[in-house]
Amino acid sequence: MRTVVLTEDTKKDLLNNLLKRSPNNYDSYADTVNEIVQTVRTGGDQALHDYTLKFDKTEITPENITVTREEIEEAYAIVEKDGLTEVIKKAAENIRVYHEKQRQYSWFDSKPDGTMLGQKVTALAKVGVYVPGGKAAYPSSVLMNIIPAKVAGVERIIMVTPPGKDGKVNPGTLVAADIAGCDVIYKVGGAQAIAALAFGTETIPKVDKIVGPGNIFVALAKKAVFGFVSIDSIAGPSEILVLADETANPRFVAADLLSQAEHDEMASAILVTTSMDLAKKVSEEVDGFVQKLSRKEILEKSLENYGYILVAETMQDAIDAANEIASEHLEIVTKNPFDTMTRIKNAGAIFLGEYSSEPLGDYFAGPNHVLPTNGTAKFFSPLSVDDFIKKSSIISYSREALEQIHTDIEKFAESEHLTAHANSIRVRFEK
Repeated sequence: MRTVVLTEDTKKDLLNNLLKRSPNNYDSYADTVNEIVQTVRTGGDQALHDYTLKFDKTEITPENITVTREEIEEAYAIVEKDGLTEVIKKAAENIRVYHEKQRQYSWFDSKPDGTMLGQKVTALAKVGVYVPGGKAAYPSSVLMNIIPAKVAGVERIIMVTPPGKDGKVNPGTLVAADIAGCDVIYKVGGAQAIAALAFGTETIPKVDKIVGPGNIFVALAKKAVFGFVSIDSIAGPSEILVLADETANPRFVAADLLSQAEHDEMASAILVTTSMDLAKKVSEEVDGFVQKLSRKEILEKSLENYGYILVAETMQDAIDAANEIASEHLEIVTKNPFDTMTRIKNAGAIFLGEYSSEPLGDYFAGPNHVLPTNGTAKFFSPLSVDDFIKKSSIISYSREALEQIHTDIEKFAESEHLTAHANSIRVRFEK
């Protein structure tokens, strides 16, 4: 891995390089995606059939687009051979317990003067979950997207995922969806699936919100339909930043950096440290691991493009750099990681100590692994129960309560030249 001394210039160069990975820089595909979205909007099921045949090389019709109970049972039989079903159930329970602590409830505040203010919390009625297929099938993401919606109380959770050439869906994906509590699964993927969820077809109902990861076409399709429906985010490539001092184990750090670099060539892996000795040892360990791991070519390209070791003069400089980068995953491996954590402002998920490696969060701990990328952790949060609810304000005033303040409201409205607003209050106190 390339090792550079952390300065304002090197930090600026790194940030500019990382921003090239943003989905917002892939508008060259936007026309193609918009055409797909509009075709599905007007063509419905027939458009889904045509695009699935074109992109996924399989025939999907209204009769076979829905995953059947028999197909789910068949998936269980396959997955159980590897003993994965029980693992998925354990992970699902951890995720459910964590997200139940995020629940919000309606509240009302009454006062003796006759006013009552409050907030009504309502779950979304229908949510669409996009799940990638093929080699990018991740049952863990199925759990992370469906379970918070279930905990929030969403009435109907609809999943879409592309079929293979045999017309079937990845078995692990089906088992995870069933365990998580998905209501119905449709065999359709890509931008066409996003359009179907956003506008509805003869078979697939329109939803209120779309969540879930996907390739650049899926990301741009979510961007295109935002406003017709809500979306979670426009996710970019995965990234990890490890913040470490001389006490860190270089072999552990190297392994953790590679855990994200293996996702794809656009993934980012960064070490920020105060120790040049650690930097050298981590670089050596990375080289050794890369030669042994199965996704060697992806790892090499990822590290070549977006792999960095930054050596800072002080820990505060290192922390400032971490806050500026605002990584999706941040591991803190310092002498006192809890103290270091108090100075972190921007990160999607924070992992403390040498035994809290990033894959723990990906699969099992419970917090959501759908996280803000490309520096958006400065203003976005992980996917949560909050993403599947909406809030309504409640206002109730008695005549006596309104009488005490009506002239103030009228004066405010008239200052904005909104006389009908003022009149709406005034008529209630006419002599």
